[in-house]
Amino acid sequence: MIFTELRFVGFFLLAFAVYWTLQRNRARKIWLLACSYVFYGAWDWRFLSLIVVSTLIDFWVGVRLDGTDDPRRRKRFVTLSVCMNLGLLGFFKYFNWFLGSGVTLAQWLGIPVDEVTLSIVLPVGISFYTFQTMSYSIDVYRGKLKATHELLDLALFVGFFPQLMAGPIVRAITFMPQLHERRRFGWIMVRSCLTLFLLGFIKKAVVSDSIAEIIDKFYLNPSEFSTFSTLLTGALFSVQLYCDFSGYSDMAIGCAGLLGYNLCDNFDYPLFAPNITEFWRRWHISLSSWLRDYLYIPLGGSRGGTLFVWRNLMITMTLCGLWHGATWGMFLFGALHGVGLVVNRTWLRFRDARLPASVGTWLRYPGIVITFAFFSWSLFLFRSPDIEGAWTGMRTFALLGDGGTRLIGDRLIWVLLGLAVVHALSYKRVLAAWWQRLPAPVFAGAYGMLVAATLSMMHTHAEPFVYFQF
Repeated sequence: MIFTELRFVGFFLLAFAVYWTLQRNRARKIWLLACSYVFYGAWDWRFLSLIVVSTLIDFWVGVRLDGTDDPRRRKRFVTLSVCMNLGLLGFFKYFNWFLGSGVTLAQWLGIPVDEVTLSIVLPVGISFYTFQTMSYSIDVYRGKLKATHELLDLALFVGFFPQLMAGPIVRAITFMPQLHERRRFGWIMVRSCLTLFLLGFIKKAVVSDSIAEIIDKFYLNPSEFSTFSTLLTGALFSVQLYCDFSGYSDMAIGCAGLLGYNLCDNFDYPLFAPNITEFWRRWHISLSSWLRDYLYIPLGGSRGGTLFVWRNLMITMTLCGLWHGATWGMFLFGALHGVGLVVNRTWLRFRDARLPASVGTWLRYPGIVITFAFFSWSLFLFRSPDIEGAWTGMRTFALLGDGGTRLIGDRLIWVLLGLAVVHALSYKRVLAAWWQRLPAPVFAGAYGMLVAATLSMMHTHAEPFVYFQF
């Protein structure tokens, strides 16, 4: 079940109506947990067991951590949580990749080995809820959060359906305190939540899904397409990926808001970032901040020498790439962004030390173009089904040559420019909150017409979100 399906509308209206009818907070939480398990089980009920196992492991670990001050015992408990959660993630997501890579290496060395793979289905959302449950145990271990002795609260934190499939990756330290007090409908900014959900719906169902058809045609054989078409495809996929994932996040935040719960923002206009460091502070914020707090800083962060910091950046971003998928393309995607962060860090230190502040201000604008181009270029590794196809696209994109003759449609450049203008107006807050000042009947009418227009433009078949495969 995905947010752009008609059956989700019926599911959410039922969940919403019953939730606000119930008076007791515990009854509401039980209802939301049941809805969350039904929501996930609609994809494959068998994998609910993984969510339950992760929840039970971290609940037990949290209680044990709360019951001892012995540093060694506490370290053993949190290690158990991390190993069990990463073990489940590693088996379902990376086992075949490691096995296949090992067989390829053995064959390259001349060792006769038969290729063997297991038929392992990747559970939807496992990368997201695994990181959530781990953050709970680690924060309890660090003393930033008191362990809950209420299994229902932890289960709802892990399984809360708006963000279960593809984030944002919520921290227990911000979400679980919201479970302690009964939500009141008067607290909800209904217009904001409805508008945010519709905005996310438009991003996904109208913009992203329409672009996806073009991108899919290109990747059937990238070498056939012209240099201009390759450049345009690279830029369009950046827009598609942004609209797809930020659209999901907007809808998740809107749904959670209508139920009285606040989720963290996940995007902050990353396509207008002036450098790659700023880009990763604005793109998939919940993942970037998670990797910073639970990986980069424990590795040493920026506290050591230059080479030490570079090592930490490379490790963090390479693992970030592998988090996105068990392929060599994702590995190289993450490593490439690690190199980008290293280069950018070096450049920023030189700029701040040697150039006037006014120069840095003017360099912001070409920086936006360069950052967007770099991100679009790197996404050939992200999107291509194989390294050969990625290399073909990256070579043509970077060298502006060696392309084919086939075109994807010159008029698409105007679509891209139009989307850029709308995005820029939103970035400058030109379109911000005018709908808040409309009288209620006018808002309802305008909202209804926009919904009708959106439904007329969307595809008849709801496409899965890109990040569901992670």
